[in-house]
Amino acid sequence: MFTKEDLIKATGAEVLKDSGVDIDFSVSTDTRTITNSDIYLPLKGDSFDGEEFIKNAIQKGAKAYFTSQSKIFDDAELILKVEDTKDAYMKIAQYYKNKINPTVVGITGSSGKTTTKEMVYSVLSAKFKTHKTFSNHNNEIGFCQTVLSMPCDTQMLIVEMGMRGLGEIEYITKYLNPDYAIVTNCGSAHVGRLGSLDNIAIAKCEIADGLKPEGTFIALNQEITKKHLNFSGEKIFYSVNDVEVWERKPSYTKFAYKGDVYELNVEGDYNIENSLSAINVGLKVGMAPNEIAQGLRTYHPIEKRWEVENIKGLRFINDSYNANPESMKASVKAFVELYDNPVVVLGDMAELGEDEKKYHTQVGEALSEIDKYVKYILVGKLAKYIGRPLETEGFEVEYFDDNEQAALYIVENSDKSNTIFLKASRAMKFEQILEKIKE
Repeated sequence: MFTKEDLIKATGAEVLKDSGVDIDFSVSTDTRTITNSDIYLPLKGDSFDGEEFIKNAIQKGAKAYFTSQSKIFDDAELILKVEDTKDAYMKIAQYYKNKINPTVVGITGSSGKTTTKEMVYSVLSAKFKTHKTFSNHNNEIGFCQTVLSMPCDTQMLIVEMGMRGLGEIEYITKYLNPDYAIVTNCGSAHVGRLGSLDNIAIAKCEIADGLKPEGTFIALNQEITKKHLNFSGEKIFYSVNDVEVWERKPSYTKFAYKGDVYELNVEGDYNIENSLSAINVGLKVGMAPNEIAQGLRTYHPIEKRWEVENIKGLRFINDSYNANPESMKASVKAFVELYDNPVVVLGDMAELGEDEKKYHTQVGEALSEIDKYVKYILVGKLAKYIGRPLETEGFEVEYFDDNEQAALYIVENSDKSNTIFLKASRAMKFEQILEKIKE
């Protein structure tokens, strides 16, 4: 809740009208849910302009609003003018964050952002009052929503940051001003938007632009990250090579790191690496290794991330929330290592630019080196390029144009001895395969 003095101080707004209203405001960007204790903050996008709905907000009971256009509606009691309403939203979130003053962890990366966020949350919440980004709401609006929904007793704030282009993470991090910045990896996801792996690394390393000088940068040990990192403070780099794996089995990993033993309820070296960032944050904030280990044991994958489901006698592992070449290679290799009679269903990977066929082929080349029988089911126009190197090495490969055809084939050609793994970009809607099988 904010007084009008708070809002003016936070945003530097010009007061166009003040009838002396004296209430504590909540900030609302949605006229559908607005109340008389809200100040309406109209956001703008490529296809919408929230300022067109100011009158509607007033009619629904709002007593105040922001504007960038000097719009005056007589029924309003408080009108604040700002140059840019999105900047004002960010400044209000920053003002509230500074008021609560939690320790802040910022997280970005080409893949594994949300998993890492959830692991860091599992660790820190074992000891501290911790608040995190909801789901994958990781753009600038999600940042504001995350911060402004933070309880006033929050000790640890975890913010996930995604990006669509250069400058976006820099924009968020200057308002977040994290104590710890994590880059899970710099890979080829979104290379179609940014043009090169170097540009991706530059964009991800922007998270350090807002990192406090006394803060710590934590990242997967990649040369491309180090090449583009501009931060003179403490840096921690990690990789799976830093651990000794004691046990691997379905939905379980046990390993030693820096002399202490940790357990995960998930498989895969990439998840070990995700957990190392959480362990290092825990150690930096003063948690004991046993406290960190206790927190990690509470982590479980969220929807469509290595989600195990039994349907009509068939066991599925749905990891189709998203995909890029690095995550596809890593997750398939982890899967086939742990399960007998594996069936792998792969779909198109999106946003890989003009070299998209090459990236799909490279996935097939990497998977063709697996020394184990695997049956592949490929769905989509690009996924067929994964199949060609696999067929050359003697793997069984089936091709389908759509999810329904793939689902029918799975039902007719699988049995309870198989475990079936699904991986594709979100746009492929692989949940339709499971829905069809349930029918």
